[in-house]
Amino acid sequence: MADDDLFGNINQLVEEEHRLQQSHGAGGLSDAEHERLREVEVALDQCWDLLRQRRARRDAGQDASGAAARDANTVEGYRQ
Repeated sequence: MADDDLFGNINQLVEEEHRLQQSHGAGGLSDAEHERLREVEVALDQCWDLLRQRRARRDAGQDASGAAARDANTVEGYRQ
C-alpha cells in the first residue's frame, strides 16, 4: 500500500470517527455503533503505525514496502 493510499484510508476513517462521535454527543450510540467506533479507532492506530514504519524504513535507506501492518493488540499496547 502506498502512502497516498494510507492517507486516503486515514481520512475516511477520521470522517467516520467524527460522524460517530457527533452521534454520541447528540443522544448516544447503540452498542453496534460503540463497537464500530472502537474498530475505527484501532484501524486508525494501525494505519498511523504502518505509515510510521514506512517512513522509518525510507529514512534508514530501506524499501518502504517491507513495512507490514501490525495486529490490533500490538498497536493498542503502545505507550503514548
